[in-house]
Amino acid sequence: MNPDLMIRGGLVFDGTGAAPARTDVAVRAGRIVDVGDVEAEAPMELDAGGLAVAPGFIDVHSHSDYTLLVDPRAVSAIHQGVTTEVIGNCGHGCFPIRDPELSSRIIYGFDGSLPLDWSSPAAYLERLEEVEPAVNVLTLVPNGQLRLATLGLEARPATSAEVTAMTRLLEEGLEAGAWGYSTGLEYAPEQGAGEAEITALARVTARRGGFYATHTREREDRADEAVAEAIRTARNAGIRLQVSHLAPRSGLDQTNRCIDLVDAARAAGDDVAFDMHTRLYGLTFLYAMLPPRVLNASPREQVRLLETPEVRAQIGDHKSIITGLGDWGRIYLVDDEVWPDMARLDFEEIARRRDTTALDAACDLLLDSAGAGKAPMVLLRAYEEDQQEEVFAHDLCVPASDATALAPDGPLAGASFMGAYTWASWFWRFMVRETGRLKPQEAIHRLSGQPAEIVGLSDRGLLKPGMRADVVVFDPETFADTGTTFQPNRIATGMRHVVVNGTVTLRDGALTGKRAGAVLRKRA
Repeated sequence: MNPDLMIRGGLVFDGTGAAPARTDVAVRAGRIVDVGDVEAEAPMELDAGGLAVAPGFIDVHSHSDYTLLVDPRAVSAIHQGVTTEVIGNCGHGCFPIRDPELSSRIIYGFDGSLPLDWSSPAAYLERLEEVEPAVNVLTLVPNGQLRLATLGLEARPATSAEVTAMTRLLEEGLEAGAWGYSTGLEYAPEQGAGEAEITALARVTARRGGFYATHTREREDRADEAVAEAIRTARNAGIRLQVSHLAPRSGLDQTNRCIDLVDAARAAGDDVAFDMHTRLYGLTFLYAMLPPRVLNASPREQVRLLETPEVRAQIGDHKSIITGLGDWGRIYLVDDEVWPDMARLDFEEIARRRDTTALDAACDLLLDSAGAGKAPMVLLRAYEEDQQEEVFAHDLCVPASDATALAPDGPLAGASFMGAYTWASWFWRFMVRETGRLKPQEAIHRLSGQPAEIVGLSDRGLLKPGMRADVVVFDPETFADTGTTFQPNRIATGMRHVVVNGTVTLRDGALTGKRAGAVLRKRA
C-alpha cells in the first residue's frame, strides 16, 4: 500500500541523538511507515531538500490549559515545530473546579471569555477534544487546584481527612487519563502544603505509573534545599521526578548546587531529570505577591486590606515569587490597561514617578485594577545567558516554553506570554548556532526523543516505522526567534512544514487550516 504523504530528500534526524542521514520519510494513516530511500509515490509530497527533518517537538512544560480552548490553532507553537504540549504544570490548571472565581487565579491566560463551567477532569478533557486542538495535548493533575478544591487558600498542611479528599480528586484525574501530578510550591495556594502530604499524593501517582513535576518551594538563595526536598519526596514516593525550570533566580553558583544534587540523585539510582525555560525573565500575576490571608479575601475585603499600612508591611515581609527577589528594580510591569503610561518600567522607576515606594506602587496598582478585565502581570529579571547556557548544556536538561500557546490574530490577539513564540526557536539559535554547545542531533533529541522518554510517550518523539507521524521540516540556518522582551508576539522564522498525526498543519511556512492534534490519555 502506497503512503499518504512523502517527505523527500531532507537531512533526517531520528530524535535519538544519532547523526542524521539524507533520506525520505513515508507516512500512511497517521504513522511513519518507512525512513529511507522510498520509490513509492504519494498523493502529497513535501520537498525537504536542503532542510532538516525531525520528530515533532514536545513542550514538556506548557501552560496552554485555557488558551487552547479559546483558540485551538496554537499558532505560536506550530510555527516553532511544536506538535505536543504537556499542560497542568506548576500546580496550575483547569481541573478540578469547585469555585470558578478562586480556580481562575491559577489558570494562566484566563480572561473570562470562556467560563469555567466544568468541574471534573473528564469534562475538561472532553471540552479540549471538542475544540480540536492543532497540537497533541496531555495533562498532569495540578496540586494547586486540588488544594483550592479542598482547603481553599488555607496556608497550612492538609489534615489527614483533607489528604484523603485530595487523593480522591487526584485519582479521578489519573483515571481520566492524566500522566502525572504537579506542584507549584512557591505559589500562595500551595505554600502551606507539607512534604508529607505531597509525598502521599506522589505515591498515589506512582502506583498509576505517572511522574511528578514540581516548581519547587524556594527559587532564591535556598533553592538547593528545595531541590533536595523534591528529590527526597520522589524517593520516598517511589516516583519519577521532573524538576521544573531548575535554575534558580539567584545566579550560577546556586544553579550549580542544584545540578549537583540532581547528579548525585541519579548516581544513587533515582529517576530524576529537569527542564528549563528559555527566557531571561519570569512572568507572573502581580497579585502573586499577596499572602494567602489577603489573596483569600473577598474583593471588597481585599481592597480594604490593601489600603491598610499594616497589611502592606506584611505583604512586603511575605516571601513570595515577587518580593523574594529582594529588588523591585528587577520587576517590570507588562503592558497594562490600568496604568498604560507605566508599562515596561521597573517598579523602582514607577515608584519614583509616582513619588512613593515600590511596594506601595504595587499595592496601589492592585487597588486600581480591582474589577478590571485583566489582572496586572509583571516580568521578573531572573536569569543571565551564561546561567542558561550551562543549564541547557547538561545532559538531563530539556527546554520548555513555560508559556501558553497564543496567536497574533483571533481571540488571543491581545494576549502575550514570554516564551510562547520564542522558546524552541531560541533554544536552537542559541545552543546550536551561536554557542555551539549542542550538536544539531543533540538539540533535536532534547526537543523530541528525550521529553518523550520523560513523559512516557512510547509512540512519539522518534522518526521510526510504527511511530505516530509528528514531523517537522525546518531550515537549520534560519530557524530563530524574532520576539523581544516587550514585543514577544512575533512568529519564529525558518519552520517550513509541520505534520501532526499525519496531517499537514503548516506547509511552506503557512497554516493549512487543518488541525489534527489529539488529547492523549494515559491508560493503566
